[in-house]
Amino acid sequence: MNNITRGGFPGWGTRVEGLWRKSNRNYTEAYKPFVKEFGALIAKNEITKGGPIILVQVENEYSGFGDGIEDFEYEWELLQDFKDAGITVPTVCDDAWLGGHFQSVDIYGWNSYPLGFDCSHPEIWHSAPPDYFYNLYNSRIRKRGPKSILELQAGGFDGWGGAGYDACGKLIGPEFERVFYKGMYGSAVKIMNLYMAFGGTNWGQLAEPGVYTSYDYGSIIREDRRLRDKYYELKLQTQFLAVSPAYLTSTPWQLTESKQIEILKGTRNVVLTVLEDTLNLHTKFYIVRHKYFSKFDPISYRIELKTSIGLITVPKADHKLELQARDSNILLVDYKAGETHIIYSTAELYTWKEIDGVNYIILYGDQNEKHEAAFKITEPKDFSVLSTDEEEDWSYQIDDAILTVNFSILEDGDTHSIKFGNTVLLIFCREVASKTWILDTKPPAIVKGGYLIRSANVEGSKLHLKGDLTQATRLHILATKAVKQVTFNGKTVDTQPATDGWLYVMYTPELPDVKLPELSKLDWKRANSLPEIDEGYDDSNWVTASNTYTPNREKPAVKEVLYASDYGFHSGNILWRGHFTASGGEEEFWAVIQGGQAFGYSIWDNGAYVGFWEGDVTTGRHRCNFKLPKPWKKGDRHIITFLQDHMGLEENWTAATEHFKAPRGIFDYGFKGAEPKLIHWKLTGNLGGEKYIDIERGPLNEGGLYGERQGWHLPGFDDSDWKAASPLDGVKEPGVTFYRTTFNLEVPSGLDYPMAIEYSNSTGSYYRSQIYVNGYQFGKYVNSIGPQKSFFIPQGILNYNGKNTLAISIWAMQNEGAHLNSLDLRILGKVEGGVGPVKSSPTPVWSRRKNAY
Repeated sequence: MNNITRGGFPGWGTRVEGLWRKSNRNYTEAYKPFVKEFGALIAKNEITKGGPIILVQVENEYSGFGDGIEDFEYEWELLQDFKDAGITVPTVCDDAWLGGHFQSVDIYGWNSYPLGFDCSHPEIWHSAPPDYFYNLYNSRIRKRGPKSILELQAGGFDGWGGAGYDACGKLIGPEFERVFYKGMYGSAVKIMNLYMAFGGTNWGQLAEPGVYTSYDYGSIIREDRRLRDKYYELKLQTQFLAVSPAYLTSTPWQLTESKQIEILKGTRNVVLTVLEDTLNLHTKFYIVRHKYFSKFDPISYRIELKTSIGLITVPKADHKLELQARDSNILLVDYKAGETHIIYSTAELYTWKEIDGVNYIILYGDQNEKHEAAFKITEPKDFSVLSTDEEEDWSYQIDDAILTVNFSILEDGDTHSIKFGNTVLLIFCREVASKTWILDTKPPAIVKGGYLIRSANVEGSKLHLKGDLTQATRLHILATKAVKQVTFNGKTVDTQPATDGWLYVMYTPELPDVKLPELSKLDWKRANSLPEIDEGYDDSNWVTASNTYTPNREKPAVKEVLYASDYGFHSGNILWRGHFTASGGEEEFWAVIQGGQAFGYSIWDNGAYVGFWEGDVTTGRHRCNFKLPKPWKKGDRHIITFLQDHMGLEENWTAATEHFKAPRGIFDYGFKGAEPKLIHWKLTGNLGGEKYIDIERGPLNEGGLYGERQGWHLPGFDDSDWKAASPLDGVKEPGVTFYRTTFNLEVPSGLDYPMAIEYSNSTGSYYRSQIYVNGYQFGKYVNSIGPQKSFFIPQGILNYNGKNTLAISIWAMQNEGAHLNSLDLRILGKVEGGVGPVKSSPTPVWSRRKNAY
């Protein structure tokens, strides 16, 4: 699983000896119970049994091998295990690149991320990908089964200290979709899965070290569920594919570069792919794209189309077609839109739908572009202009039952509307088309306008629309003639008919102000969450790190094993206490600590602060060398206390490796001046380790902070004897402090107001913080690294109608302590409609935890 701690493997797997994702018997015996149970669940829900499952992916990116060997025995055994579990639908496995790996599945597919994951300069696209990006197959790949790309880039992950996900959304934006997705259509791909449409949140300790709490991914739908602009571009493309069955039976022409130039009438720096339907040998898709797509220069061209009435160079009119910068065009030839024969169109097709015997066809392009389309018609006299602008914006001619229309794409939402026979041709600009919604009622309905129209239902003379609106919106509706009245989200709205057959409604959403608490002014309480540094602290209930053997391939440099996972602690902060008897003269302490990228740690000696490492974006293992607060005296007892952050375990991307077992803990340590006698090391992480306490919130919600082990982050904990203090005041010394408060929200139903808790950076201050909302950890903040400062809290975690408990931990790493610079709850967007009633996640309240220490 991408960017998830351990790659989704269980924590106990770190103690299973041998290579994983290989026919190592220890590994295969470990996964078999899961495949048996999960496979049986899948089998019950296959499409042949009335369920939704059409394919089963048995492995993920089984492409790189630590030992350099593809393990065919493992592949066969894994496939057989799924089949033994009852799987009958086709199996797939995504090759990380076009390498021909794991071809024993039913459908071979591969992945492509053509612009990579550096979002720091989203306006810069690197050079074109190799030819195989478009050709899809080479001599190593078997040629049976549909062409499949199982992960095609739809965003990018961002790491600690990165550019932030808004930059990733800009890098992989609508222009990317028009260039790369249409490029894939040019290869006649039949299965195309986007990674990913929605990223979400790495709540708790879900993340691997390469990413932070937000997993927005710059996706089509933001982490907070607001739609990015590229959602609407993707909608244009998917609606076109949904009404174009000829695409599924099309294959590409084999065109040399010189032949492409010939068809493009001498135009260079343009790449042409032609798909032809192999069933009727007429329908063709001419896909035109830039050869150097990273540039910002448009190109003008003419093109020769092979139609059913002969070769035609278009446009016939005295102008050229425009290929805009970072764009691609799909031209249609001999395309059947229902009963309407489109001989050719240089404008792109959005969709076609039949309503009451009338075939509505929507073409679109960019504003001010000039286009041409030709249609076969049966009654030349049956032609009329329903609506258009000035005469210079369009023209037509009818010759031998061929209607040819030339038109400009209008600005400001104006449209051309032309009727011939039982066909109405609607010509929109891209912006209007992208906000036009195709609703599969019976008969269909077309709604122009609106942020998101979710569904429609016809009941007698009423059309019931459900959707989301962010502002007052005029909706233009094409529906069956029986419809006389429209409701929106259950409310009857004034419905006005027009002479062109459209209905018009004006709807103003109710978006009331919602009073939010000023978090900085709430009544806060605080308590010390690091009593473990006190000399008198009793750690007898902690786990003794007594192992001298580890199944981990990376052996420690000291006799005792100080790896957290070897003792059942796999996530969140880890605490270590080394008990020593001084030999006398110990002056310095050094250690090598592992915690994953961007981790940090602090060290105390008998409660006196020794020092810290604030972390950086590249270091997962760090060596420290600190002068002890004062030299040790012979015979004295000393406790070295480590608090280390745990940023998750690495993925095991490379097969036949043990990367996810990379230790978290102390690899090596020692003293300078003298060598004390070790009594023992103790450690703790989350309370219970693998036998975690909070079943409802799961194994990754809590770490090893004292406050977490005691349940201070949970609703209902009695903090009445805590000191009144705000996280904005903070503390004046290093350590960990827990803060708690409560507040109420009252958000009217029918509204979708995503909210976030937001920090702001404190320049030069080293501290780490975690945010808990109603017991769920939904924010992990590192002030010196970033980039995340805004933490989305979904409804259902955040109680929109009632009481909320907010807890914050602050780990101050500097001697002068730390405090939050600001703390706010902010509404990210306002929508009427939304997702409807939201069921809250389980929020069990605090009760005294047995054996908590």
